[in-house]
Amino acid sequence: MKNRIKVYRAMHDLSQEALANEVGVTRQTILAIENGKYDPSLILAARMAKFFNVRIDDIFLLDTIGE
Repeated sequence: MKNRIKVYRAMHDLSQEALANEVGVTRQTILAIENGKYDPSLILAARMAKFFNVRIDDIFLLDTIGE
């Protein structure tokens, strides 16, 4: 799943570790999500959206089905 986490982190001047601490995961989890190697749970996606005060689909971009 494509995402804009890195963009939102930059807009808020946050490191991966700082975001990880805010949403209750490890820095490695944030890195894996940013690199598309791990899809977050709905709960984690919601935590990130709430932290950045945006909708989940502003951060996470669903791939078109069938591509």
